[in-house]
Amino acid sequence: MTDANKPASDETHEPVIPAAIFLPFCLVTTLFALWGFANDVTNPLVRAFKEIFLISNAQSSLVQTAFYGGYATMAIPAAIFIRRFSYKAGILVGLGLYAGGALLFIPASILMEFSLFLVALYVLTFGLAFLETTANPYILAMGPASTATRRLNFAQAFNPIGSLIGMIVASNLVLTSLNVTEFRDQQLQAHPEYKQLLPGQIDARIDAALRDLQATDPAAHEAMQSEDLVTIRGPYVVIALVVLAMLGVFAVSKLPKAGGDDRHVHLLVTLGRLLRNWRYLGGVVAQTFYVGAQIMCWTFIIHYAMTNLNMSLPEAQRYNIVAMIIFCSSRFVCTYLLKYVSPGGLLMALAVGGTALTAGTMFVPGLAGLYCLIGISACMSLMFPTIYGIALDGLGEDAKLGSAGLIFAIVGGALMPPLQGTIIDKGDQVGNLTVGGLTMPAVSASFVLPLICFIVIAAYGFLTHRYAKN
Repeated sequence: MTDANKPASDETHEPVIPAAIFLPFCLVTTLFALWGFANDVTNPLVRAFKEIFLISNAQSSLVQTAFYGGYATMAIPAAIFIRRFSYKAGILVGLGLYAGGALLFIPASILMEFSLFLVALYVLTFGLAFLETTANPYILAMGPASTATRRLNFAQAFNPIGSLIGMIVASNLVLTSLNVTEFRDQQLQAHPEYKQLLPGQIDARIDAALRDLQATDPAAHEAMQSEDLVTIRGPYVVIALVVLAMLGVFAVSKLPKAGGDDRHVHLLVTLGRLLRNWRYLGGVVAQTFYVGAQIMCWTFIIHYAMTNLNMSLPEAQRYNIVAMIIFCSSRFVCTYLLKYVSPGGLLMALAVGGTALTAGTMFVPGLAGLYCLIGISACMSLMFPTIYGIALDGLGEDAKLGSAGLIFAIVGGALMPPLQGTIIDKGDQVGNLTVGGLTMPAVSASFVLPLICFIVIAAYGFLTHRYAKN
């Protein structure tokens, strides 16, 4: 049994990826990029749907509630399924549900119903829950236990590559092609006096112009909506075809067996053991707050740039891409640092950095505040796999059900963005919010939620670094 508090350099005699399972390891690692794509091609929809359907920030944030709510619904059933059958069966079911949910974007766009898009995302993430509940513990089991955390961190490093591709697709093929984006640009050109207004005032004027178009020329507005929804569905149809192709590859591939032979689901007994493990239970709490922080920071970069700095939607999304590049680069760097630093110690340091940068996002005005928001991604880079590895360390077969709890923790991404959207909606006519005599943009004030999240994560990192496993 390994000690999650030890730096990996103490165990360098063990291979991270055994040569015998290198090709299956690479195949399973592709799944990390696949769900990364889905996560980040979806984030910009929060702002896009707000303007297409003319709904509030809180309502548009239901995109994230549906997306991450699917994880919460399916995580435990997925864990029971793979315990009863196999990792390969879990992967096949996950890919099938992923493709099915993506294809539901076709009827949703034809019927132009926001609620149907939420259903499509909900089903899609049933598949992602299966994939994550399967792939994470499978990677941990593919080799020596002493290098399991490093192996998972390496596999997870390919997740932001998929995320980056999703962001580039959203930015270059979707957001720049939306009619609502063109409408916004036309309004800015037609009203040069807007340059004298605050960004929040400009945003309110353009929203009002869209509502006027809907009231005075509903046919033109409906045509604009229809075209935009067809544009949005395009990437989901393409990824559905890619996922179906991957399903075929996995179906004919021989994957190594991992784990024990006991396929009976001793749910209550296993659950009892997990709930008595403070490291695991704390990991579920920390993961809930981490996922909430990540989704809030990435979802509302666009709102922050558009509202506080008066950027266009595609321009704001480019800053999201920069954040993902930083995230991806930092993950490889931090994975290397784990050779010399304990996972708990590194997690604590990253969370403290995230807390400081989130405070900068709230209180530093202008581009500097946006740079702080982008910088948070460097601190978030290794949090998910590190918490995952610490929490599951030494659980053996219990890791299959334990994995479900950590995937269920992704519900943080479902619950917290609507709360942040509600804070933004409470801003006054110029988008400001006054709390305790301090007035600031409401979108800046809303980052108090990620701030709280990073404090919780720092506490978990400190405890796992400070105290030996018991």
